[in-house]
Amino acid sequence: MSDGNYKPPAVWAWDAESGGRFAAINRPVSEPTHECALPRGRHPLQLYSLATPNGVKVTILLEELLALGHDGAEYDAHLIRITEGEQFGSGFVELNPNGKIPALLDCSAEPAIRIFESGAILLYLAGKFGEFLPTQTADRVECLNWLFWQMGSAPLLGGGFGHFYVYAPAYFEYPINRYAMETKRQLDVLDRRLAANTFIAGEEYTIADMAIWPWYGALALDRLYDAGEFLQVRGYRHLQRWAEQIDQRPAVQRGRMVNRTWGEPAEQLHERHDASDFVHRTQDNLDPGTASD
Repeated sequence: MSDGNYKPPAVWAWDAESGGRFAAINRPVSEPTHECALPRGRHPLQLYSLATPNGVKVTILLEELLALGHDGAEYDAHLIRITEGEQFGSGFVELNPNGKIPALLDCSAEPAIRIFESGAILLYLAGKFGEFLPTQTADRVECLNWLFWQMGSAPLLGGGFGHFYVYAPAYFEYPINRYAMETKRQLDVLDRRLAANTFIAGEEYTIADMAIWPWYGALALDRLYDAGEFLQVRGYRHLQRWAEQIDQRPAVQRGRMVNRTWGEPAEQLHERHDASDFVHRTQDNLDPGTASD
């Protein structure tokens, strides 16, 4: 805690109790905390994730690819409970040295290819299947502009605004104001872009939309951080139109359910190993929810 007169010491020391809601899993080192092999399903693509905004990006793309008839995009989605530190198991850290979800293993290659970081996974899958990534140079670059905009901007929304508005151990005016201002600036960037374009990269639905929607679409629909009124998200009417348009896509509706363990039971599918899982899921498959950022 700080009363505003905090002066940093000459050498930083880790205080394990100062991390807010995620103090139990946040740490300044990256080695595994325990031995744990990852499960392996029967499909070519093995996803290890949780339905945070970054995880949802990937499951939306996979469901969109399957909707187009790409059988090679069949996947097993294994649940990684980040609040329980499962991302620090030896098997997961071997797949992603950064210890963050999502991580993907493509077993259709020999040897299998690991892909980590959500943006890298989107690019890999879009390239592999030739979908949702424009082929014309100018259109492709515009799509990548916005994909990387999201990768650089969302940490200020999630790790900045979301952390201090929801997860910090106490409310502090300065960081909340700082990151609320930046979040609203980003919402304005998107609203102005969408005033003249149907989708983020232009008139074509792309991985840029899939990357941005789970963060900023969810925020616009007041599904993120319970901050809709605070940020007055309804005032961004072009962003609202786009968020609602994407929300109506069946593949998006399926994608946001995968590896979800909180909220309404009807919106949860803890693990996905077959398309029929969406139909056959039952209350017996559900366990108590976990919070996520």
